Amino acid sequence: MKLSHFGFELPDELLAEYPSENRDESRLMVLNRKDKTIEHKQFKDIINYFEEDDVMILNNTKVFPARLYGNKEKTGARIEVFLLRELNAEQRLWDVLVDPARKIRIGNKLYFGEDENLVAEVIDNTTSRGRTLRFLYDGSYQEFRIKLNELGQTPLPKYIKRDVEPEDEHRYQTIFAKNEGAVAAPTAGLHFSKHLLKRLEIKGVNFAEVTLHVGLGTFNPVEVEDLSKHKMDSEEIAIEAEAVKIINEGIKRKKRVCAVGTTAMRTIESAVSSSGLLNERDGWTNKFIFPPYEFSIANCMITNFHTPKSTLMMMASAFAGHDFMMEAYQVAIKEKYKFYSYGDAMLII
Repeated sequence: MKLSHFGFELPDELLAEYPSENRDESRLMVLNRKDKTIEHKQFKDIINYFEEDDVMILNNTKVFPARLYGNKEKTGARIEVFLLRELNAEQRLWDVLVDPARKIRIGNKLYFGEDENLVAEVIDNTTSRGRTLRFLYDGSYQEFRIKLNELGQTPLPKYIKRDVEPEDEHRYQTIFAKNEGAVAAPTAGLHFSKHLLKRLEIKGVNFAEVTLHVGLGTFNPVEVEDLSKHKMDSEEIAIEAEAVKIINEGIKRKKRVCAVGTTAMRTIESAVSSSGLLNERDGWTNKFIFPPYEFSIANCMITNFHTPKSTLMMMASAFAGHDFMMEAYQVAIKEKYKFYSYGDAMLII
């Protein structure tokens, strides 16, 4: 398939700047792949599609406050620094994106905070906007990380034009977030409330937690018409023995095995055994899933409504079937579903 097959016109008013007041009361579109039917529900109705011993796979990554604002030495220009990944804890080296990038060259220093006691020196260029920074801070590593958290802001996506609000620290985090390391939330999981999780648990649904630390690779635009030539940035993943056991048991018993979000799906599809079961994994993945693709682990998926021509939309399209997915997106626009991180959800069964 080609990039142009994933384009559509999305009205600006359908971009969700805020989530639903209650997490589990966002709208839910249910796509039945076998019958090619589309239903309109509320997210909390999802419980009606699961039975005892079905499996939900959750990405338990936790978002850290990755967006900092500093001032350039001498000129005092305000520079946005977006932390991507820590390269070396001892040397305090980080891969970052800077904006405006044209002003930031190797050797420049940036000062953060009112007291300016956190300083970063640019030591390398990685991409047009990418830089490697060495942070200079007079304190222990633990104190340094606390300082980063104090100065950092919740990294809301760029298309949300409003300022970050204190509530976003809670809103932009799943209730099962545990392992810090993501620069963006695994947004399908944002629809789950504690109450809904409890109800699913009482019904006998099993939860398996995996980790994919969402990086900007998930959101980097595809710029080649031939999708086979697109290269995904690597993101760190972890699948432990307990999750493997729960998921493989679900597969063997032919239960509903549901990936909650594209990141959970990409994680499990990166660790498939030759017999079509899940393996333990601790490492990195740059797996790019687009149609046609044969999925091995999950037979059900929860996802949000995604950007035109995004890798996220391509994966969901591979799972639902491309024509069916494009039909569903046109219905979503007509019915005024909300798109993106704080938007509504889709269940594909």
